[in-house]
Amino acid sequence: MSTSSATPAVHCDHLTKRYGKSRGIQDLSLTVEVGEVFGFLGPNGAGKTTLIRTLLDLHRPTSGSASIFGLDCQNDSLAIRARSGNLAGDFAIAPDLTGQRALTITSALRGVSDRSYALELAERFQADLSRPMRELSRGNRQKVGLILALFHRPELLILDEPTSGLDPLMQSEFLELIAEERARGTTVFLSSHELSEVQAICDRVAMVREGRLIATEDVASMRDRALRRVIARFRDGAPTIAFSSVPGVSDVEVSTHALRCQVHGDVGPLVAALQDAQVVDLEITRPSLDELFLQYYREPATA
Repeated sequence: MSTSSATPAVHCDHLTKRYGKSRGIQDLSLTVEVGEVFGFLGPNGAGKTTLIRTLLDLHRPTSGSASIFGLDCQNDSLAIRARSGNLAGDFAIAPDLTGQRALTITSALRGVSDRSYALELAERFQADLSRPMRELSRGNRQKVGLILALFHRPELLILDEPTSGLDPLMQSEFLELIAEERARGTTVFLSSHELSEVQAICDRVAMVREGRLIATEDVASMRDRALRRVIARFRDGAPTIAFSSVPGVSDVEVSTHALRCQVHGDVGPLVAALQDAQVVDLEITRPSLDELFLQYYREPATA
């Protein structure tokens, strides 16, 4: 089934899901383009899993709507599941099942006879498909979940905390695999609170707090606009410049031989102000995505 390039992979329009008087997600609108790796970020309890379950028609929305590849998430849920792969944040299957048996059942349900890619994934993730789930560690069960989500090469991957329980080597393998899926044109919707992996693979991120969307940003531009820490060291003492009046400069501290400050946006004006100074060292530090995320969370929530 073909999809027009103008049709987004995921679209939510004022989507709300409440559990009685408790909140889930509130008035959430976002769009994920085809072929995009999109991160959905927030602390535990922020509403990430609620959104995913609503997209997969495991929850019915209180109001608003959601679609995947132009298909309504309620009315066309079976067609959507045929084109997607999902790893739940609380992934679990019967403890007596082996990974191989789970793959056999899932393959039959999906009508997939060729399991060669599943075996390739098992080798990459060093997953033992011969042992029952009850004998596997949390990380090894997670590997089985990833294989079941990926083996049929879906158009859309919906992954809720996909690296939970994986060791660093397997986390790295996962990131490499997602890069390959992006190159193949797969859309990836990734819910996570592991900001390092989001920074490594996502094109854009949406941040949610208390069920509400607080920002949607391109990862690269978000970092470019963020505050940077600057330390300039001088050979013969700091120049007598009103650094706080330089565009974008704040939190200025000047000592005998050093300037410490923060710069929001372009550092060009500060560099221009220092062009006649005897600068022997200039250190510019970009914030991590963790720090950027916290900046957004310190802002007051909007209604």
